[in-house]
Amino acid sequence: MDLFDETERKELGKHAPLAVRMRPRTPEEFVGQEHFFGPGKLLRRMLEADRLQSAIFYGPPGTGKTSLAEVIAGRLSAAFEHMNAALVGVKEVREVLERARSRLLTTKQRTVLFLDEVHRFNRAQQDVLLPDVENGVIILIGATTENPFFALTAPLVSRSQIFRFEPLSEDEVKTIVRRAMADKERGLGRYRLTVTDEALDHWAVKSDGDARRALAALEVAVLSQVKDPAAPPEEAGAIEVDLAVAEESIQRKALHYDGTGDEHYDAASAFIKSMRGSDPDAAIYWMARMLEAGEDPRFIARRIVICAAEDVGNADPAALMIATSALEATEFVGLPECQIPLAQAVTYIACAPKSNAAYKAIAKAREDVRENRTQPVPKHLRDASYRGAKRLGHGEGYKYAHAYEDGVAPQEYLGVDATYYEPTDRGHEAKIKKRLEELKRLRQEEPPTPKKGKRKKDK
Repeated sequence: MDLFDETERKELGKHAPLAVRMRPRTPEEFVGQEHFFGPGKLLRRMLEADRLQSAIFYGPPGTGKTSLAEVIAGRLSAAFEHMNAALVGVKEVREVLERARSRLLTTKQRTVLFLDEVHRFNRAQQDVLLPDVENGVIILIGATTENPFFALTAPLVSRSQIFRFEPLSEDEVKTIVRRAMADKERGLGRYRLTVTDEALDHWAVKSDGDARRALAALEVAVLSQVKDPAAPPEEAGAIEVDLAVAEESIQRKALHYDGTGDEHYDAASAFIKSMRGSDPDAAIYWMARMLEAGEDPRFIARRIVICAAEDVGNADPAALMIATSALEATEFVGLPECQIPLAQAVTYIACAPKSNAAYKAIAKAREDVRENRTQPVPKHLRDASYRGAKRLGHGEGYKYAHAYEDGVAPQEYLGVDATYYEPTDRGHEAKIKKRLEELKRLRQEEPPTPKKGKRKKDK
């Protein structure tokens, strides 16, 4: 079907949901995604210069992926082929490509192939598209909620511009709803309709950046008050939508959260970085979002343990004990009660002094082990517990630390001059730093005579 067969479109539109009827027809009507489709931005420039070849629209539902594809097709006066990758196979795709090729040869009209849920195509199916995408037979616009760099093949990604759609702002949602309220041709403008500011605010928040949900709520709120659906809108009488009606017309929002995709990793990243950045409010929010979306609390507890060791470390050694206790409590009591010890651990770690000195120490030491010559164990530190070790000189010259007054023996333990652990001046680590300076002095100075007493057997 040609997208701009107005007679057929209007007839079908009579029975379509409000969100479908109100799809924008021109770039100027499109709302949102200003970061790439605003005036002067990349996609707008490509469209105005007629240089769009292939694009992947990537982002959450209800943010305008399908609408923008239709706008582009309209602007280019191109035929529009809409397919869902979950419902078609290679045969159907080849038929579309053949039609596009014939259309281009006979009428010079290009074809926009909008492939919804493009991530559902396997590698072989994606490869079918490549020649005609590369040769310009079709302008492919793929839509997906999955990260294309993981869900799509590298050849298809390399031939496409990637555009990340963001959830609409509350003001953008309100703009779309108000437009639907005023539009007499496609919207609800023929009704004598009043919507309070509180109702609009409620939909803007609860829709969570999804214009489709907000428009569906508006339609339910209005039509549920119409006594005779068959009567003309002008005869429906005055309709008022207040906060109470708005609350009843929209469901509790379902968080867009894929437990194995971008939302999972992005939320976890924000959670960890908020604890590291000493913002307990942000850390609690991201944890709440993950829990509300159904994230495994054990995953959250493990992230807390890692953060306690990596980002707090010896600046506050209690952080790791609290984190491991929260992990144990999570395993023991489960949800919903485990959210309390998790919240305690998160807020403690976020507020604790920070040091990644221990993390850096092990990273640097392992790099030395991998990249540099392996250091032999000094002979005085080698195991001297077995028969024959003495003949090899193992353990000879070892100085027992407890035999010295300060509990520090004047000897080397590595054999080379290397520093891995460099404590900071924050929290408890400031004390450790001072202690290390003292230990260094004691190991280098000539010690007093060792204390007399029976020495433990070296092992």
